[in-house]
Amino acid sequence: MTSMPLNERLGAHLKRAVQAVDTAKHAALKPAGVTVPQYAALAYLGERPGISAAALARACGVTPPTMTTVLKNLQEQGLIERTPHEWHRNILETRLTEAGERTLADADARAVRVERGLDAEFTPEERETLIALLARCVAVLEEAGRTSP
Repeated sequence: MTSMPLNERLGAHLKRAVQAVDTAKHAALKPAGVTVPQYAALAYLGERPGISAAALARACGVTPPTMTTVLKNLQEQGLIERTPHEWHRNILETRLTEAGERTLADADARAVRVERGLDAEFTPEERETLIALLARCVAVLEEAGRTSP
């Protein structure tokens, strides 16, 4: 027996929600030919061309080795190009190719449909409350992560 029932753990409920979003987006993105992590990388690259792999990994919430694999796969598909930084030759800048821009547009439209479907389940007030509550969760958990022994 655990000291706290699983159905009372907010973390478990958050995890299930994240998994459900990922599952829905995975299904939606499959016809676009990208995975959820690949889509996330393409989306950040669309907003921040030239971002380093390390910064992209942080933005996407994955480890640098995972991002290396994601970028390798995207490059093999011809969706991104990586070139040496103008001043820092050991840093590769990553940018979308034309094919990457087209794939991002397709994938983003599909992902947005998932987001809009989720959004439609809440009133504007409920949505604002949910966002505020999730922000509090993030703040508490980030602080706990900084102060844990």
